[in-house]
Amino acid sequence: MIPEVSDDIRAELRLGAAPARTFKLDIENNTVRGETDGAEALMQAVYMILSTKRYEWLIHSWDYGSEVLSLIGRDMHYCIPEAERMIREALLTDDRIRDVRGFRFETEKNRLRVFFTVVSIYGETEGETEVTL
Repeated sequence: MIPEVSDDIRAELRLGAAPARTFKLDIENNTVRGETDGAEALMQAVYMILSTKRYEWLIHSWDYGSEVLSLIGRDMHYCIPEAERMIREALLTDDRIRDVRGFRFETEKNRLRVFFTVVSIYGETEGETEVTL
């Protein structure tokens, strides 16, 4: 005999976005100092996503992190379009980010600095990252 389930149990489940309130990182001093939220928390998330090597840590999902470190040792002409693709792909996994655009690149010997604009639910903010090739 199979039990019957009433429609009340099948109520629709809705998942909301996770709250943006998080611990505030003091990156220069390698400490945690208080809490933050909003645009500041988002830019901290951008920093953490781009600083975390994708697929390296079991604690993170496979969507978290960046693959820009795989560009080390590659030709600069290959790295520039790939860095743009990898950064966009990594950051767009955060549901607060709507777009990543306005990429600008600076090269110096074996160093690639990438500047970009993050368009989020909080507005537009400038971001940057650096890869030593």
